[in-house]
Amino acid sequence: MDIATELMINEEIRDREVRLIDENGEQLGVMSTQQALQLAEERGLDLAKIQPSAVPPVCKLLDYDKYRYEQAKRERENRKNQRVVDIKEVQLSATIEENDVNTKAKMAIRFLENGDKVKVSIRFRGRQITHSEIGLKVMQDFAERCKDVSMVERRPLLDGRNMIMILAPKAIKASFAERKAKRENAASKETKE
Repeated sequence: MDIATELMINEEIRDREVRLIDENGEQLGVMSTQQALQLAEERGLDLAKIQPSAVPPVCKLLDYDKYRYEQAKRERENRKNQRVVDIKEVQLSATIEENDVNTKAKMAIRFLENGDKVKVSIRFRGRQITHSEIGLKVMQDFAERCKDVSMVERRPLLDGRNMIMILAPKAIKASFAERKAKRENAASKETKE
């Protein structure tokens, strides 16, 4: 059940009737708000409106301070596990030389191995735009050089005088044998304990 971030509690609830759920998740039925508040007070809990759009609104008996503490703890845990993905850019040209492509590919592979996305762009100067297929070949060659650690998230597209392609890091999938070995290790640790 989704609980809104800021709940109306106790005397803030102005509805005449509410559907009440106790602290164990069992429905106690529809009753007046006064009865629900009285029941909450007897049990030493708070009455919180968790589903205001329902008719009648759904309220639950809970320890509001404990609920807020656990919610803050979950949010801190989620922030700790988040990884911000940056987009790094590598610029090529339609007339780029072999060694320059190798250098740029090594740089892109390093970015991808660090978990960042790579935006590969080619800016066509002057009359180069009439031969955009040359730029497309350069992009495809670049994607081929990085294919071990990346996948093409957005294929090369011409946008004005620029051609842009986005490479994303490949998800590292464990082979069947590695997953089986991991399961067996976990099972053996459990039997030892």
